[in-house]
Amino acid sequence: MAEKARGPSRESRSPDPRPSTLDPSADIGVEARIAAGLLLNAALERRNGLDEAMASAELKSLPGPDRAFARAVAMAALRRLGEIDAILNRRLQKSPPEAVRTILRVSLAQTLVLETPAFAAVSTAVKLAERDAKTRPYKALVNAVLRGIEREGPGLTTAESNLPDWIAARWKQTYGEAALAAIALAARDEPPTDLSLKPGTDAAALAEAVEGTVLTGGTVRSGVRGDLAAWSGYETGDWWVQDAAAAVPARLLAAKAGETVLDMCAAPGGKTLQLAATGATVTALDRSEPRLRRLRQNLERTGLSAEIVVTPGEDWEDDRTFDAVLLDAPCTATGTLRRNPEVLRATKPADVAKLADVQHRLLDAAAERVAPGGRLVFCVCSLEREEGETQVIAFLRRNPAFRTAPADPATVGAPAEALTPEGWLRILPSMWAETGGVDGFFAARLERIA
Repeated sequence: MAEKARGPSRESRSPDPRPSTLDPSADIGVEARIAAGLLLNAALERRNGLDEAMASAELKSLPGPDRAFARAVAMAALRRLGEIDAILNRRLQKSPPEAVRTILRVSLAQTLVLETPAFAAVSTAVKLAERDAKTRPYKALVNAVLRGIEREGPGLTTAESNLPDWIAARWKQTYGEAALAAIALAARDEPPTDLSLKPGTDAAALAEAVEGTVLTGGTVRSGVRGDLAAWSGYETGDWWVQDAAAAVPARLLAAKAGETVLDMCAAPGGKTLQLAATGATVTALDRSEPRLRRLRQNLERTGLSAEIVVTPGEDWEDDRTFDAVLLDAPCTATGTLRRNPEVLRATKPADVAKLADVQHRLLDAAAERVAPGGRLVFCVCSLEREEGETQVIAFLRRNPAFRTAPADPATVGAPAEALTPEGWLRILPSMWAETGGVDGFFAARLERIA
């Protein structure tokens, strides 16, 4: 089986320092803009490219504020890429070399999204063009295009243009035109940070400390930016970063103290922490030792415990069965477009069927681990029906010993409108839009008949 294809985690990226405000007067110059272009292109070229580039020597050599600025610019460009390109195409008689387009994209991401003063962004863009022999002949074009947009305005754009055409067509057919528009709007801006709390942590006090609010289900949501390691409660292990939707499946499993629980595709571990916090005896499997490092670190930080086994879930040579099994299966991760806009560019139509086959095999393997009378939660952070609803329909046909246990959205902290007629949960990124939206998820709880 291929390495997990879900891309960067919706539960948390590494807590790299981020600027509390992107102050355009800060001493951030050409090198940071070059790095932003490098990150943008890496994200467009390959899955996980942005995170790999962030870990490169070139990025690590930059001062912290420059590195944070570069990442913020690249993410802004990715979220608004369709709109940015539409604005540029109105000004360009023919497409310039890709290096020139990157300079223009990086500049517009600053001025149109991050509100950097145009004089600073344009001046730096011209300097960038001058630095390279391949782009130097186009420095006048760069200046003219950006000055023209500054003078006359960007013109009208649509949020839907930020979605690849094939994905927009799929979602329109599956969810309808209004839902497509709402999802596209939800994906345009940087989402807030969500925190899952260890039992005993005062949610109201933490929310006040991080200038946030407490959502249904107990997640604390904050719009504050900055180094997460400096936030109240981090050092004492009171919480971990996890999108509000990503916290739903573990609640749906409803593990209890004294039960045995298996987390089959555990890394990076947010759900494992939730399960361990219930007092259950938790076994966490994952094929990737590097991806499990964050889980080990967070278990140590929070004082929680779980057995960790590095192995593919379907190949685990152990005859144990469990009271409850959670399968957060590898998927296209299209539901994480708010936090990881690059997944839309990295995902190809063939990936949906390829990963659906992986999910099919893992579901059957997970079923064998469920003790009689036990329960299984299957979930994916994908908006594609083939990876969610269709998987469960086919599974129930193959496995008559299982049946659906209908979900209660209020109990598990999910939007009420996420409940499907079958009793499953289909969470869309546009839900809870008034508070910043959520990641897209599908989750179903199944029971093994005793």
